[in-house]
This record gives sequence, structure tokens and C-alpha cells, in this order.
Amino acid sequence: MYFCSKFLALMEAASCCVGIQHNRYSVQQDYASKKILMMKNVLIVLFVCLSLVSCQQKITPADIEKLNGYWEIEKVSFEEGDDKEYKMNENFDYFKIADNKGIRRKVRPQFNGTFLFNEDFENVKVRFENEHVYLDYSTAYAKWTEELVEISDENMVIKNDQNKEYEYKKAGPINLLGDGKETK
Repeated sequence: MYFCSKFLALMEAASCCVGIQHNRYSVQQDYASKKILMMKNVLIVLFVCLSLVSCQQKITPADIEKLNGYWEIEKVSFEEGDDKEYKMNENFDYFKIADNKGIRRKVRPQFNGTFLFNEDFENVKVRFENEHVYLDYSTAYAKWTEELVEISDENMVIKNDQNKEYEYKKAGPINLLGDGKETK
């Protein structure tokens, strides 16, 4: 409302400068029509926002196969609105899922196209619940759950219990040796 009155005052001042005269009635009428127009615009924006939210990708059981492979974190979004971008990572996450069960393992890409890994891994179970998809992790020491928010052939978003969103991109082997050999 404050913005509208300031905007109207500014418009009146501008119209006076170019010699256009308005009487009090036409200014009030203009104000009312502008107010109605602004309310219509607000409703349109709300409708568009709701449409975008409702059009969020629904993850199906067939999409779970896309989890398989190597994933590199690109960005972490914090609940407070801060983001942390990752230009390059020393470690990738490797997922191997079949029949909604599998593992996640941290791996380190090598310059010759191979990956180093140790014997540590996390068991993963995929759970569909109330139109959400959850990844239930377990090790000998802990259990936790993350939500799979989005998945495609090239991108993935996972949200943890602290509302941090991890944006991943699909990764592959790195071969910087230029020896012409095919990477594994």
C-alpha cells in the first residue's frame, strides 16, 4: 500500500511536469483502477508460483535406476539461504542400487580414469512414502535418512534432516594422461 501511494504520487508529479491536469475525482478513480490491476497481478503471480511448485518432478520407481553411477557435489544450499559452490571435488559418491537396495560409497577419481576406494560403504534402501522418496542409510555405527528431491540422467538433489540440499551432477572417469586408452 505504501509503495502504491508513493508510486501514484510520483506519477502525479510526472504528469504535472508535462502539463497534464487531473482533477481530484480522476486521480481517485485512477488509484482505484491501479489498485485493482495490482491485485490482479498479485493473483497471477501467486497462481504461476503454485503451478510451478505443483509441477515439481514426481520420482517414480523407474527413476531409481538413474541413481546408479558416480555423482559429484556441485552445490550445497543451507536453510538460511546461503550456498556453498564446489568447483572441484576430490571425492565422488558412487551408488549401486538394484530392487530399491544397494550401497553408497565414497570414491576418489584418478588421472588414469580409474577410481580409488576402500572397503567402507553405506547400505541404502529406497523408500516411497506419501509422494516422497527417501534414502535410508545404515552402517554398523549409524542410521539416517535423506530425501531424494530430484533425479534425472545428469542431475540429482538430496535433502538431509537439517534441510541442507545437496545438488549433484553425474560424473565419470577422468583421463588426463592422454594415452588414448579407454577409461574404465
